[in-house]
Amino acid sequence: MTACNLCGNQYDKLIEIKMGEHTYHFDCFECAIHKLAPSCNHCGCKIIGHGVEADPYYYCCAHCARQAGISGTKDRAPSLY
Repeated sequence: MTACNLCGNQYDKLIEIKMGEHTYHFDCFECAIHKLAPSCNHCGCKIIGHGVEADPYYYCCAHCARQAGISGTKDRAPSLY
């Protein structure tokens, strides 16, 4: 039985995620997020949505990117109409 790549839990229904040439196994989405999701360069939270990419950094939102001095960013709110 394979173990989770983050917590080491051995579980018979692991999630397999392939990124590039690497294959990871996790017992839950929470472990996958903690291991694989990038962190916001400003506030440190894990980015599990679209985020903002300003090479070589990632930000969870336009506000954090602006706080870090990145200009021209804007959050995209879904249209209600």
